[in-house]
Amino acid sequence: MNYKTILVHLDPSPRSAARAALAARWARAFGSHLVGLVPTGLYDGVIPVEVISSDPEDTVAASDGYLRRRSDAIARAFKDSIAGDGPLSCEVRPSDDPTVDALVRHGHTSDLVVLGQDGADDHRDTTPHRLVDPVLLALGRPVLVLPSVGTVSDMPCHALVGWDGSRAAAVALGAAIPVLRGADRVTLVSLRHPGDVAAPPDWQIPELLAFLHRHGVRAAAESDVVETGLADALLSRVADRGADLLVVGAYGHGRLRERVLGGVTRQLLAEMTVPLLMAH
Repeated sequence: MNYKTILVHLDPSPRSAARAALAARWARAFGSHLVGLVPTGLYDGVIPVEVISSDPEDTVAASDGYLRRRSDAIARAFKDSIAGDGPLSCEVRPSDDPTVDALVRHGHTSDLVVLGQDGADDHRDTTPHRLVDPVLLALGRPVLVLPSVGTVSDMPCHALVGWDGSRAAAVALGAAIPVLRGADRVTLVSLRHPGDVAAPPDWQIPELLAFLHRHGVRAAAESDVVETGLADALLSRVADRGADLLVVGAYGHGRLRERVLGGVTRQLLAEMTVPLLMAH
């Protein structure tokens, strides 16, 4: 398995360049074709404040031209940013579709989709305030989400994998194998609360480690009992171990249940400090 096609979301926000740079580094490392997707914002329902006038017809026409010129500028900046680092198979795809629809539609023909953390930047009129959640749930592909602050290493040195035996966790683990194979260290972490069954047999930890070994991934397993919420415990473990990638299944217990119980997935997305590789 490999990431033959990586898609990165490009927009006017300050962190878009960081997403593009990371996606390009991963594409070069894996020999991937890189797609820069540029939603124009024409059908996202918000008119840029720069073009609002007293005449509705003038506003609509000016908005159309403004958004197209801006998407062209984003596309040129993307091409320029990756041109100096050697050959790379890549393309830019502008899309007039709403941003979520565009990412899902083009993401269906990609192996990995790179997004930014929700609420990280002033996305203004192009990117919906909540983007990761609807894309993740509709996409059917793994998503790499970059945090809003800090620098991100070219390739992770220590990857932490959250494991709870769920379908989503298994999908995320399988999707992460290409990057886990190149990591210096991989730690499989299983957390539970007091009173929970200790290491349930259906978690298959020994079989899981053997499965990873056959894929060229040498991993260690840790199991722990925690009093705090699972998201807090995972983020603390990331900090304590100095991990630079967290791999987790998203909404492994159902979205409604997560909403009622507080939402491990939603908390990780809100408080992430390192890139998250997620799948649903």
